[in-house]
Amino acid sequence: MAAPSQALPVSAPTLTTPTLQFSQRLSPSQPSRSSTGSNNTYVMSGSPRKGSSSRRHRNEPYMPKIITTVGQRPACLVNASVTYVGNDQIYAFGGFDQYTDEVYNHVLKLDLSAKQWSLVDNYGDIPGVRMGHTACLWQGDKLLVYGGENEHRTHLSDVIIFDLKTAHWTQPDLNGPAPRGRARHSAVIHDEKLFISGGMTGHDNLVLDDICYLDLKTWTWSRTWRFVPRYDHSTWVWGGKLWVSGGMTEDMERTSEIWWLDFRGSPAFEGSADGSGLDEASLTPSRYASTVGTPAVTGSTGYTANSSSVQINAGTQLAHRNPPIAPGISSLKFVSSPSLPVQNVGCHFHVFSSGCLLDFVTPATVISALETSLSAFDLDSLRWQKLADGKDLFNPNYRWHYCTLNSDGTHAWLLGCPIQAARNGQNSDSEEYLSDVLHLDLRKLGLLGNKLSLESRAATQQAPTSDSGIHSHLSAIGADLARTFDVPPEAGSGADFIITANRDDDYDDDSEDECPPTLSTTSDKNVSRPIHVHRFLLSARWPHFSRLYSAQMSEFHTKKMHIPEPYSTVKAFLYYLYTDSIAPSPARASISSESGAVVQPPTPSPSLEDVAGMLVMSNIYDMPRLHHLCVARLSRELDIAHAALIFSRASLAQETWLRRRAASFCLTHWGRVVRTEGFRRLSRAAMLELCEEVDAEGRVVGGDELEAVGALGGARLGSQWVGLGRKRGRANSSVVVEEEGEEDDGMELS
Repeated sequence: MAAPSQALPVSAPTLTTPTLQFSQRLSPSQPSRSSTGSNNTYVMSGSPRKGSSSRRHRNEPYMPKIITTVGQRPACLVNASVTYVGNDQIYAFGGFDQYTDEVYNHVLKLDLSAKQWSLVDNYGDIPGVRMGHTACLWQGDKLLVYGGENEHRTHLSDVIIFDLKTAHWTQPDLNGPAPRGRARHSAVIHDEKLFISGGMTGHDNLVLDDICYLDLKTWTWSRTWRFVPRYDHSTWVWGGKLWVSGGMTEDMERTSEIWWLDFRGSPAFEGSADGSGLDEASLTPSRYASTVGTPAVTGSTGYTANSSSVQINAGTQLAHRNPPIAPGISSLKFVSSPSLPVQNVGCHFHVFSSGCLLDFVTPATVISALETSLSAFDLDSLRWQKLADGKDLFNPNYRWHYCTLNSDGTHAWLLGCPIQAARNGQNSDSEEYLSDVLHLDLRKLGLLGNKLSLESRAATQQAPTSDSGIHSHLSAIGADLARTFDVPPEAGSGADFIITANRDDDYDDDSEDECPPTLSTTSDKNVSRPIHVHRFLLSARWPHFSRLYSAQMSEFHTKKMHIPEPYSTVKAFLYYLYTDSIAPSPARASISSESGAVVQPPTPSPSLEDVAGMLVMSNIYDMPRLHHLCVARLSRELDIAHAALIFSRASLAQETWLRRRAASFCLTHWGRVVRTEGFRRLSRAAMLELCEEVDAEGRVVGGDELEAVGALGGARLGSQWVGLGRKRGRANSSVVVEEEGEEDDGMELS
């Protein structure tokens, strides 16, 4: 059946042209503004409070900007696919217009640099209209579209590929038992496999609980396994596991449960879908509908309508009536937690970045700006933390409909529109179009990005390839160099330079503002023992040292340097230069496979206090990568014992986001924080700064009052979420997070 002619709703063209011309006139001035950054700034050692202009921007709070777009803006379609494809471009495909009841198959492109939408002319085996499908970026230049439902509410199980370079659609020939047609499912590409999970199907909107994958090398479907019934959920792969979060249950309720499926050690998921694991009956033609050899039907619009070549009849596709349960399933259910986002309020976007599930709780018609937030769930520690309050990120006058991330998870874009028309009758139709974009730089909120997170994770969990089989939190050449760190030259290390620091026991935090770090020597009574290093390595890894040495200053001749920072901090900083890692050591010892003896890591990793000191040093010496690593670890491991210290160091380093986060943590746990050694070591100025973080009308609430309103355990006053404790069960069972009791102070393993 031919597809009906579709008309894409766009903004009035008369408003587009002058706005676009105006933006083009402004564009030449943009490079001149950006060229004044820190790349041309020579940073000398000195107080971070009197740093160069390249560091002053860190003292300003991060506020994401809303971008208003022009051009052929798409309508606020329901269940379309929106995908960031790189090169400052976002592609939107399909979707349902709730105002006109039309389903579309148009491809639109948003150029973020030009802030302009445009309709893409596309060719080839053009798919029919659809909604509730998924579109995954594949091989960097293709969109892999699966499933959805058409205008007749027929659920599809086809795969179509859109080449971003040529704007051509192709449809591969598929083998194996195709899964049931579905919409509002989730899809993710991992290890050249397209994993499909859940969704809805049939006229009665049955919620599916299955999972399968399409081998993209052989274009063969795997068998189907039972997993978790979900729709409108998110799926991603991290740490050898496929994770599922968010979405709706069979009872049409939002859930905070997190499920995962462990691939490791499972031949069903680590191998290829060649049909070897399927029984002969499941491959008979009568058990599934063939998708090969049927000619495409083209409508009057030139777009190919959905036809039998792409449809799967739910009544005949019965390849797996009772599929087995997928191996390696576990789940986590939260009962209460101070930082747990409430799922039944607001508009949630669940995405993955940097080893964390991110939950964007954005404004909705029944939620105030105070209830919005951005929270992260660390998949390694299974711990929630709030990265930012919604009022600092989301303008309450806007509604966001879609969220997309770049491949490295360092930037996010929310697409939406204002909820009210502008005054004087301008932009009266703004609520009907995806007219605005909110760009979030997630690195400014303490996230490393996927690539850097993988490197950091590999440094803590993988044995090095050149470390003689001894377990270490380092890898490859970093482990080898670590063995030569701080080893006297007479031991054969080849060390040819000495660095000293302040003795830790003589270090006074009050003197930090008065005595900025320099590279001059001090009296012997305050000098630590020497640290033996290699000047060649320091020159290669530390730009400041390289500049100093090239200028042949006194250190060039004496081959000695003194850094007036605590000894442990300086040693951790130099250790980073050798290993490129500030990751924590494994919490447990490892057992050598050869001798069976318990072996500890050869060199301990930096403590949290050392990392806080390194944050200040990274700011002094203008080392942005180290600065980013320190912020990420401090925010991830923020606790009561170190909260005050982290607040003080973040203030010195002018890291506003981390400073505000540490201050909020201190105020929430004030009674415990003020009893820590870190709080007692604060300078008078830092202590006053922390106290001034309290609202002018604020007061200290006693434990009895908190208990009366159910806010003990770290939650804010008035919150219905209290205490955090975790109990994990066996494999294939639920992990329940319960309220913290007097004797339950963490996670119990069974």
